[in-house]
Amino acid sequence: MAGSAEPGRAPRRQTRHWPELLLLLGLIALATFPGIASKFYLQHIPTIMIMAIFAMSLDLLVGFTGQVSFGHAAFFGIGAYALLLTAPDGQAPSLWPSLAVALAAAATAALLIGVMVLRSAGVYFIMATLAFSQMLFYYAARAKWLGGSDGAYIYGKPGTGIAFFDLADKRQFYYLVLVLMVAVYGLLRVLLRSPFGHALRGIKANEPRMRSLGFATFRLKLLSFVIAGTLAGLAGYLDAAQFGVVNPDLFGWRLSGTVLMMVILGGAGTLYGPVLGAFALVLLQDFLADETKHWLLPMGLFIIVAVLALPNGLGGLIAWAGRARRIEARRA
Repeated sequence: MAGSAEPGRAPRRQTRHWPELLLLLGLIALATFPGIASKFYLQHIPTIMIMAIFAMSLDLLVGFTGQVSFGHAAFFGIGAYALLLTAPDGQAPSLWPSLAVALAAAATAALLIGVMVLRSAGVYFIMATLAFSQMLFYYAARAKWLGGSDGAYIYGKPGTGIAFFDLADKRQFYYLVLVLMVAVYGLLRVLLRSPFGHALRGIKANEPRMRSLGFATFRLKLLSFVIAGTLAGLAGYLDAAQFGVVNPDLFGWRLSGTVLMMVILGGAGTLYGPVLGAFALVLLQDFLADETKHWLLPMGLFIIVAVLALPNGLGGLIAWAGRARRIEARRA
């Protein structure tokens, strides 16, 4: 009896965390990728990882707090423009102070906007976040000191002040973005496993009940909103640092819609799902754009089919496969 019990327990230990093992394999692949990548992909993959950071920040609102924002690009744009404003004319900005300013600016904006928009819910919350994002878009488009509708250039990548750490080197910038993506994932994972994260899940499930239990739901939602906005500002800063250009489109509703689509495609509430959604959406877009100039049509059809066939997204599919393997292990 004891001998027959051991084979039944071992498979459960092996399959319990297999989605995390898949993520670890993906991380190893990303870490070794620069050794074989061309110059194009050394710049393209960091772009996807930056969008993955952006998507994870939105997932904190959509997947765990139950707040669907259609104006999350506001904080992305603030982080990007903060790099522009801290860059000396015709010179490369310094990484550490400019990054601190970008994060502080995004956090402050998220606090001020959150105080106002979080008093609404549902479609009203969606429209309120969109309104603030569009206000920033039109302001940036008309502000000559921000470059107006044409935007502005940032001359040179941020300097680190460290001899062996030069962001002008594509490989070093690649690894910086990779480290920050993993750090954001780890930070959110720790937060969501804390009492704060459990409170957010309770608010998403039944906010009136959480309020009746004595939880300060508004403050918790506001803190979640500020954290999400700050991380979106980090993504915007990295985007501006990579391409060296900012323009009002960084505040636009299209960018907000794109990152929301990544969250939905990858699976809201899974944390790793938005990362999968970012890679899947961008790489599929690249493939279809190379195949046909009418790539938006098959892209739209794919998204419709994916949403209908995978209501919980790619991350939900991985979670479902993990549960299926555990059931098979128990039966064995």
